[in-house]
Amino acid sequence: MKIFKIKLLPAALLLVLSGGVGTVNAAVFVQCPGDDNGNAVWDEEEVQPAANTKCMHLIAGDSFAVMSDDNPLYIFGYGDQTGTLASEVIKEGILDAEWPGPTVELEQNDEFYLSLTNVGTVIRPDLFDPHTIHFHGFPNASAVFDGVPEVSISINMGATLTYYYNVVEPGTYIYHCHVEATEHMEMGMLANLYVHPLQDVTGCVDALGVPNGNCSVATRKGGTDPGAPTGYTYNDGDGTTAWDVEQPLQVSAFDSEFHDASLFVQPLPFAALKGDYPQINGRGYPDTINPGIMPPPEDNWASIVGADGEIHPAGKVTGNPGETLNNDTPTQLLDSNATVTAGQTLLLRLSNVGLDRFYTLTAPGLTMKIVGTGARHMRNAAGDKNLYREVASVNFGGGETHDVLVDTTGVAPGTYFLHTTELHQMSNLTQLDGGMMTEIVVQ
Repeated sequence: MKIFKIKLLPAALLLVLSGGVGTVNAAVFVQCPGDDNGNAVWDEEEVQPAANTKCMHLIAGDSFAVMSDDNPLYIFGYGDQTGTLASEVIKEGILDAEWPGPTVELEQNDEFYLSLTNVGTVIRPDLFDPHTIHFHGFPNASAVFDGVPEVSISINMGATLTYYYNVVEPGTYIYHCHVEATEHMEMGMLANLYVHPLQDVTGCVDALGVPNGNCSVATRKGGTDPGAPTGYTYNDGDGTTAWDVEQPLQVSAFDSEFHDASLFVQPLPFAALKGDYPQINGRGYPDTINPGIMPPPEDNWASIVGADGEIHPAGKVTGNPGETLNNDTPTQLLDSNATVTAGQTLLLRLSNVGLDRFYTLTAPGLTMKIVGTGARHMRNAAGDKNLYREVASVNFGGGETHDVLVDTTGVAPGTYFLHTTELHQMSNLTQLDGGMMTEIVVQ
């Protein structure tokens, strides 16, 4: 007779064997301090924790986004269900994916609880893809919240995970899904994320915390000086990163053949990936300057005819021209235009989430000054010299971010174009104009 001894396995191995690492089992459970009903907000009867505590509830799913030539493309993405009861999130989150995902705007020293629920891909019920959130460039206290599935947790359909971030470093970031990253990012699981510095509240101070006289408390955070700037890009101590108007601009491009292949359950052309719909904040020109929310996409197959007379296949989703997709839910919520008064400073929070190329942005007639890159203030190690660069254009690759100031002092009022320098990227597939371009209006 053999005698088997039961040994205590290491905790990590037990989690692997039980499915605890790599995926989260099904349950919509939102963690938010003081929130008793799981809607990620504090209702009147609930006790709100410290003011620097923030909560948000996102879904990961699918939907459609309309390109600027009226072509609807199938996408994966994130949607904002903050305020929805946990019991209703999956129902409300279906076909609610936004392009790009909801913007996350935080303050330095925030404690941020970000819950993610995977509602599945209703247009592709054959897929069982898990999802994550990767806070790109952010120093997580624990790898479990990093969103890289090989070393952390991914979320299966019907399940929820709450990420916790102790937000200690200001700057411009991005967030995206890190599961099957090339596919999920190409399909639209990308979004803006940025952190305002503590200096917005304290004003510029020296090493001892004493105001140094070079800048004032920002009015946006309750400052008393009406002539103070709206905010600062970093804790600069000298006011050199001050701004009056800020605008996040996320550049990307969709490969329409890749999205159509996903919709029609065809092999995905990874090797041939090439963006033919260049965009800013999920839109091509002139939709980039249309204020507010774009209407839900329609099945416009009758109007999508290429130069060869062929109908673009994405329009055959329903076969009913004019039928609204996404259950009549808008999915493109961000415009890209900026308006400033002459003499004000515009902060452009630039991020490149394109997968196949570098992009170069320019704004003829305006001078751009890069004061931060990769969510890091451009200053020497000793902290006594600014390393800012005045440029006519910004060239950057996928995953890179830049904080760019545009000072309009002495600039003539008018409309200035911000666009890519490669002219073929200023197009919406078959159209001769559009694409990666927006407007800066100086009043």
